[in-house]
Amino acid sequence: MMYISKMVPTSDKGRFYAFGRVFSGICESGRKVRIMGPNYVPGKKDDLFVKPIQRTVLMMGGRVEPIESCPCGNIIGLVGVDQFILKSGTISTSETAYNIKVMKFSVSPVVRVAVEPKNPSELPKLVEGLKRLSKSDPCVLCYTEESGEHIVAGAGELHLEICLKDLQEDHCGGMELRTSDPVVSFRETVTCESTQTCLSKSPNKHNRIYMVAQPFPEGLSEAIDSGEVNARDEAKARARVLAEKYGWDVTEARKIWAFGPETTGPNLVVDCTKAVQYLNEIKDSVVAAFQWATKEGALCEENMRGIRFNVLDVTMHADAIHRGGGQIIPTARRVCYASQLTAEPGIFEPVYLCEIQAPESAIGGIYACLSRRRGRVTNEERRAGTPIFNLKAFLPVLESFGFTADLRSHTSGQAFPQCVFDHWQLLPGDPTKPGTKTFDLVMSTRKRKGIAQEIPPLDRFIDKL
Repeated sequence: MMYISKMVPTSDKGRFYAFGRVFSGICESGRKVRIMGPNYVPGKKDDLFVKPIQRTVLMMGGRVEPIESCPCGNIIGLVGVDQFILKSGTISTSETAYNIKVMKFSVSPVVRVAVEPKNPSELPKLVEGLKRLSKSDPCVLCYTEESGEHIVAGAGELHLEICLKDLQEDHCGGMELRTSDPVVSFRETVTCESTQTCLSKSPNKHNRIYMVAQPFPEGLSEAIDSGEVNARDEAKARARVLAEKYGWDVTEARKIWAFGPETTGPNLVVDCTKAVQYLNEIKDSVVAAFQWATKEGALCEENMRGIRFNVLDVTMHADAIHRGGGQIIPTARRVCYASQLTAEPGIFEPVYLCEIQAPESAIGGIYACLSRRRGRVTNEERRAGTPIFNLKAFLPVLESFGFTADLRSHTSGQAFPQCVFDHWQLLPGDPTKPGTKTFDLVMSTRKRKGIAQEIPPLDRFIDKL
């Protein structure tokens, strides 16, 4: 029984040693073993390979010693199993063995950059390199956006810098890479109830949907994120929680149609209609449109967060042919956008919780550095018996680029920051008024995504009676 904790790149391009510890028994070369990935469930066949170990090696500092077999308690490398393990896994000869639990990391990748090769013909090489990078570092995420960009996501700026250096030098054989500025994702929201009831008509003018948007009460988005309130709850129990904790009307809370985006996100569509015929027939179409609208908001096509859409009234054509998905979905999507834009839209930005350790003499420099970057210190405590202080501060992810270097230069290298994603906070300023910082952010996001450089006017979404 052996646990593979990481993959170590070899001098041979593209191959890895599976590096880990033998926990019981003897590990021998040439023996057939069961390779269990992180998603393996005992008794099932998925994420399981039965393959022989080609060689066992002892890793001694800079050089590698081949050995025949290895008893338990030692840390060794295996050759020939690297194609079957992504980042970590368990190797065993027993049919009944359970897999060892995957290591948990306390950080989540929030800083992303897009990478592309300078020479477009080297793209396949880059894709290979990204695969190897995600193998060799257990905490990095590599994926492809819908826009076709290759994204590398790391835990923080420093981590990302090292990953990109590795990617360029080790995994891609020194080819030239172009990296974008670090990308921060935002969330769109609303700050008050819609100023008017929004109406959209379907393309054939036979169906009308009336809707308003309103913001969530305090703490509900977080409850949905953590799973306290979710789409799979029993409707009555969920309604009771919403009514008691968040002051919703019970009858409305029972009529939640869907959560979105991805059916689990912190936005809701609620049926507030009274006595509408055929409503159930268009429910699916409205929910599909709501999922689409919450995935790409009206301001800059980012996910929405903390918005409740109330369907107030629907008038429909009596004939089922005239109220199919093709008529209802675009209409419902437009009315979602209209109600978002009439409800004083806002932008949420991600915020890091930053822990800084520093001696007393460096505290002043830290405060100066944080206040310039819109950070705020939440608590400061001295470690008992040492001259070192622990500071906790909130720092917007947007301002965190170059923060490490800046902090070190202000405290002459005495302060060590560590950042993890903590929560979302509302950016001050109206994103629809030119001249505010929020507006500039929305525009730069739109520019990056290659969409029109203006927030769509309301009359594009709203119809007259």
